Amino acid sequence: MGAQIRVYRQKIASTTAMRKIFKAMELIAASRIGKARSRVAASQPYANAITRAVSAVASQSEIDHPLTTEPEQIRRAAVLVMTSDRGLAGSYSASVLKQAQSLTELLRGEGKEVRHYLVGRKAQAYFDFRNLPYQRVWTGGTDAPAFETAREIGVAVLDDFNTAYEDGGVDEIHVVYTRFKSMVTQEPAVIRLLPLEVVEAEVANESELLPLYEYEPEPAQVLDALLPRYIESRIFAALLQAAASELAARQRAMKSAGDNANELIKKYTRLRNNARQAEITQELTEIVGGADALAAS
Repeated sequence: MGAQIRVYRQKIASTTAMRKIFKAMELIAASRIGKARSRVAASQPYANAITRAVSAVASQSEIDHPLTTEPEQIRRAAVLVMTSDRGLAGSYSASVLKQAQSLTELLRGEGKEVRHYLVGRKAQAYFDFRNLPYQRVWTGGTDAPAFETAREIGVAVLDDFNTAYEDGGVDEIHVVYTRFKSMVTQEPAVIRLLPLEVVEAEVANESELLPLYEYEPEPAQVLDALLPRYIESRIFAALLQAAASELAARQRAMKSAGDNANELIKKYTRLRNNARQAEITQELTEIVGGADALAAS
């Protein structure tokens, strides 16, 4: 009995220590989620403005630009997958990877070759464990992304998009990330970054008309200048959305873990008390039995 009580005491102590860790991580995530949401809100005006400008140039000028024209045949697609660097965020990374796998199967079903670009150590570990190939990976700071990372990613995917298929280039670019809707709702999302026609459909849903521009120099040169910034802003906006979603998912997961730890502590405490009561009862029984034996002798 004494050994059993010691086991329960050790379990209570270890679970209590884990509960403190869960609570600390929940508070850290809660303190950072406000800043992450502010960054998401601050990035939207610029992203929307440059999207409208690029869409206006693409729709109001009759130019045959490779970045805005649907190719006759799409043979290779790039998929940028955004996950987290760390775990303890519930199903956050798993949901993104599942969405990316579904997109990959869909593209391959259409006869397209798929090339992956990864953000976050969770995506890298997923691909490495399954021996799946990927082109490049960016890790570090997924819960607080820097614009330099978005710029580096944009340069990499845009260079491959501007490269001919025969030389190893891609014909379209997709992004898989987690869209932040609220503190309790974050959902995996897929957008096609290039070619630009899909983005035009998003802008068309807005309640404002596209502005009329006069171009100096030619529209093609304007697109050459705007599109790298457009790509950077869209990728950075997706990174910020993913970061806010990661922190919200981690806060929710740590709160759930803390609640489960409380239930385990109550359970182990009850079992320890039962074991102690059984030990006391056994000792009393032995004492009474010994007294009866002495009296009988």
